[in-house]
Amino acid sequence: MRFGRISKAVSVAAVAALALSACAGNSGNTGSSASGGAAKDGGSATVVEVNGFTSFNADTAQNNVDTNGKIAYATHSGFGYIDDKLNVVRNEKFGKIEKLSDDPLTVKYTVNEGVKWSDGAPVDANDLVLQWASGSAYYDDANSEAKTGTTYFQPAADTSGLNLTSFPEIGDNGRSMTIKYSKPFSDWEVAIGIPNIRIPAHIVAQKAGLKDAAALTDLMKGLPKGDPTKPAAVNESLKKAADIWNTGFDTKQLPTDTSLFLSNGPYIVKDIQPDQSMTLVKNKDYTWGPAAKLDQITVRYIGSASAQIQALKNGEADIIAPQASADTVQQLEALASQGVTMDKADQLSYDHLDLNYNGPFADKNVREAFMKTVPRNDIVNKIIKPLDPEAKPLDSQLFVPAQPKYADTVKNNGSANFQNVDIDGAKQLLNGATPTIRIMYNKDNPNRLNAFTLISQSATQAGFKIVDGGLGGSEWSKALGNGSYDATIFGWINSGVGVSNVPQLFKTGAGNNFNQFSNPEADKLMDELVTTTDKAKQDDLQVQIDKLIWDSAYGLPLFQTIGVDAYSDKVTGIKYNPTQTGVWWNVWDWAAK
Repeated sequence: MRFGRISKAVSVAAVAALALSACAGNSGNTGSSASGGAAKDGGSATVVEVNGFTSFNADTAQNNVDTNGKIAYATHSGFGYIDDKLNVVRNEKFGKIEKLSDDPLTVKYTVNEGVKWSDGAPVDANDLVLQWASGSAYYDDANSEAKTGTTYFQPAADTSGLNLTSFPEIGDNGRSMTIKYSKPFSDWEVAIGIPNIRIPAHIVAQKAGLKDAAALTDLMKGLPKGDPTKPAAVNESLKKAADIWNTGFDTKQLPTDTSLFLSNGPYIVKDIQPDQSMTLVKNKDYTWGPAAKLDQITVRYIGSASAQIQALKNGEADIIAPQASADTVQQLEALASQGVTMDKADQLSYDHLDLNYNGPFADKNVREAFMKTVPRNDIVNKIIKPLDPEAKPLDSQLFVPAQPKYADTVKNNGSANFQNVDIDGAKQLLNGATPTIRIMYNKDNPNRLNAFTLISQSATQAGFKIVDGGLGGSEWSKALGNGSYDATIFGWINSGVGVSNVPQLFKTGAGNNFNQFSNPEADKLMDELVTTTDKAKQDDLQVQIDKLIWDSAYGLPLFQTIGVDAYSDKVTGIKYNPTQTGVWWNVWDWAAK
């Protein structure tokens, strides 16, 4: 067994197990394969994921689930990736990113000749422009209050940074794209193409009825930037292309149309058994990044930790990342004599309870009353303390205890008002009301089920009527933000770099702002945050934002999560990574013995 505690200088929030994204710092390495024997090229391995696959576009708010992101990571490449130390590692075999100027901030992206999609089409500037367009909200003119205008692309990531740019300049015979920012942008290095370019512009163009990728670029070049104060008529051609990007790649099964799952990375999807498994095979044309060793990877979807461990024990799985619990750890420790290695460490992730700003929770008193009933200490004692005796409830929405600013923000953010259950205080706020609250969560996740049960039992004592809205499989993630519930329990896990995760979750109208939190002062601070490059000032801004979130009775962070990976002695090259990519971060190093 290998155990490590990650030290972090990062914000926790972001791109989701659900696996949304974004933050920065360093971590301790928990080790790689400890078993002996020489690795070789070729062969196969089976890896288990908790959530089922739902889309070949993991960048949309609706499909930003960890499994989708990991498959996208293995089947695509780009200008770099985040390693297990949370460093950005450039991949200049794919191309290069150059900062040409600081004032104005100007960044050039160039894709090398020979980089191509698995249908033979080149990866070029058109693909970069599509990623820029989908991540910038450049064309949006929607005004939510007036209910006018149009939102075209629906990305999971925050759009504040790329929205500071003008339309890109194309160069180098269509292989480069240069963008200029009107203000500094803290996360410019990872804004485009890190970790990869995932959606082929020529396919989006084709599906939208356009001649080719260049026609899509020309269409977008000819359109003005959207202005919510002066909404224009919908551009039907752009809307059709955006709708393809938003939902056209969604599927649980292998499409008969092979253009919907093109690869430009080390692996290609070969087969899918809906809600059961997926098969990846090596992309033999891939030469523009780290070379993959395994010929084939089978991905199985198993939600139950005990079933994952049984599959590993029986030789039906080689790599697993089960739900962390005392039972999980004990069962894996018992397999050490059978050649199983376990890595256990903190994740860049936290579980939380979010309250919708509509329905019964439109009333702030009702939100505060509910928060007073949440038994956070009991939840931590039953779920996390068996893994970490020092664990305590998480008291910040933006920081974790290992960060220097955590103690400062906790002193003033208002979390002290919710340290302990206060049923009498909740009853006073309810003033005789007995609101019905539907709580949605992943019922296949034992930690979330346990948290729901404890919250339900406590809230009932104050007069709340709790409805179990638990969903299984991939259905819970699809329900996020659809208005079918009042509160939800789930987790965010991030990419390990940047600060754009904060507006991604908390800015008014953001793609992953599922509970409709809105605070003009917080929005202003978040706009300042993404244009601030000074780390100390970023921390100070996040302290202010954290307090505003607590002041609004947003909901409650529950605990920082602990990650567990385990693998058999039949494979090597496995290294723990605390981010949303997990062990997949170096999938090209996985090898059979």
